[in-house]
Amino acid sequence: MRFDIFTLFPEILAGVFDESILKRARQANLLDVAVHDIRAYTTDKHHVTDDYPYAGGGGMIMKPAPIFAAVEAILGCPPSAPVILLTPQGRVFTQTVARELVRHPRVALICGHYEGVDERVREHLVTDEISIGDYVLTGGEIPAMAIVDAVARLLPGVLGDPAAAANDSHATGLLEGPHYTRPAEFRGWRVPEVLLSGNHGEVLKWRRHEALRRTWLRRPDLIAAADLSEADRAFLAELARAAETQ
Repeated sequence: MRFDIFTLFPEILAGVFDESILKRARQANLLDVAVHDIRAYTTDKHHVTDDYPYAGGGGMIMKPAPIFAAVEAILGCPPSAPVILLTPQGRVFTQTVARELVRHPRVALICGHYEGVDERVREHLVTDEISIGDYVLTGGEIPAMAIVDAVARLLPGVLGDPAAAANDSHATGLLEGPHYTRPAEFRGWRVPEVLLSGNHGEVLKWRRHEALRRTWLRRPDLIAAADLSEADRAFLAELARAAETQ
């Protein structure tokens, strides 16, 4: 899979994709990330990419011409891949959205900056708008990093354990439960005995219960949309009754 990232500040992205899992994915030709400097597609002497908004207002607006020129030079006209604008006004990025994106062989990400982009970019170039949360960042570079990382983990062969991504928080609609490693006892705190028992069925049951417990406590909003069994619902009912008696 290939990501084309269009930015005014390519230096921010330097090195991010050359470490850890993303580095190995690129070396294995499972992931390709190309960063494109929008300023290189300006036509004026000073490489101006922003201007004041018509009718006034605070902040500067990214000009449409350099963005169109950059995207069309790389992806053609019309673009041959989804073109996503990273903006606080976009739909919120979730694991479900990551699964949508991984189905595409190529995705373009435009990093917004300043007060935003000329509306004609939204209307006539981008095919989607994504936000990584209900807050405002200086630009779209950090969201671009997050999206590439989240989507890359879903590519077959990127993770050492093929089932790892399927068990991550949010992958099943629930938060992931607790994990432990050696030593079995640390400062008097012991690993739960069920994890040392060797009973695979009981371990799976414990992990499911702990995922349900953690989600119920920390993100109860996720419970309503999760795919729950009757056993799951019974366990949640027990949690609710226990909470009422405390």
